[in-house]
Amino acid sequence: MGIISWIILGLIAGALAKLILPGKQGGGIIVTIILGIVGAFLGGWLGSLIGIGSLDAWYDLGTIVTAVVGAIIVLLIYGAVVGRRR
Repeated sequence: MGIISWIILGLIAGALAKLILPGKQGGGIIVTIILGIVGAFLGGWLGSLIGIGSLDAWYDLGTIVTAVVGAIIVLLIYGAVVGRRR
């Protein structure tokens, strides 16, 4: 799967993670998109290491789930870090 596909999957994963994890995490839509992309890369990479999903096919359900879980984790970490500063 190419880098453009991972970015698109990251956009989708970031939006889904924001829907699953409502509230104020700080930042705006751009930060959420960037965190979604980072989470998709992280979730996809970790999922491929443990055998869930594939880095070759972004339409695989396991890949989408791991990308969303990765985006949720990144959003939670970001929310915890930004929340402590306030």
